[in-house]
Amino acid sequence: MSSEAIIIEQSKKKALSKRKMRKRKEFIKLSIIRLFIIVFTLFIWHFLSGRVIDKFWISSPTDVMQAIYKWTVSGELFYHLSITVQETLLGFVFGALAGGIVGFLLGRWTYGAKIFEPFIMSLYSLPKIALAPLFILWFGIGIDMKIILAAVTVFFLVFINTYAGVRNVDKDMLENIRIMGASERQITFKVVLPSALTWIMVGLRTSIPYALIGAVVGEITASNRGVGYLIQYSAGQYDTGGTFAALIILMLFSIALNFIVTGLIEKRFLRWKTDQSN
Repeated sequence: MSSEAIIIEQSKKKALSKRKMRKRKEFIKLSIIRLFIIVFTLFIWHFLSGRVIDKFWISSPTDVMQAIYKWTVSGELFYHLSITVQETLLGFVFGALAGGIVGFLLGRWTYGAKIFEPFIMSLYSLPKIALAPLFILWFGIGIDMKIILAAVTVFFLVFINTYAGVRNVDKDMLENIRIMGASERQITFKVVLPSALTWIMVGLRTSIPYALIGAVVGEITASNRGVGYLIQYSAGQYDTGGTFAALIILMLFSIALNFIVTGLIEKRFLRWKTDQSN
C-alpha cells in the first residue's frame, strides 16, 4: 500500500472516530436533558398532588409506584403485561406482513390498484375502535379478537406507506432498466423493493403504537386480562394511582417496542442510510 493510500485510510479512521465521539456526546447530552424533564415533571406532579389538585384526580408518583410494586410482588404485572405483549407483537407481525404484501402487489399492479384502492381507502376511513364490538361478535372475547383488531389497525398503515413507496419509484429509471434487459424479478428485488424500503420502514414505525392501541382497546372493551383490563378495572374502582400506573407501563412498553423496530430492524435494512447520517 502506498503512503498516500495509508494517509487517506488514516484520515478516514480519524473522521469516523470523530463522528462516533460526536454522536456519543450528543446521546449523553440528550439523555441528561430527558432525565431532567422526567425528574422535573415528577417533582411538579408530586408538589401539585394533594396541595393544589385533589389526589383523586391526578393521584401522585408515590401512589403510582406503590401500585406498580403491588402488581409486581403479586405477579399480576408480568401476567397481564405478557398477554398485552403477545397480542401486540402478533397483531403487529400479521398486520405488517399482510399490509406490506398487499401494498407491494397493488403498487406493482396498476390495474388492480384502480379496482381495489377505493374499497381499501373506505375501510381505512372507519374508526378501528368501532370495529371492536363487531369483532367480539365474530371472534369472541379471547386473545384472538385482540390480535385481529391490532392486525387490522397495523395493516392499513403499512399498506398505505408500502403502496406509496412502490408507486413513487422513478418510472424513467424503471423503463431504462427494462431496456437494458433486466427481468421483472430483477427489477422487483433490485430496484423497486430497495427504493420502497424507506417508506415501508416509516409505515412500520408509525404502526407500532397503533398495534398497542388495537390490543388495549380490545382488552378494555371485553377482557379479564391484559394491561387494558388493569386500566378498566382500576378506573372502575376509582383507583387513579392504578390507572396511571397501567398507563405508564404501556408507555414504557411502547418505547421499548419502538426502540426494537427502529434500532434493530432499521439499522439492518437501511444500513446505508444510517451510515450516511453518522
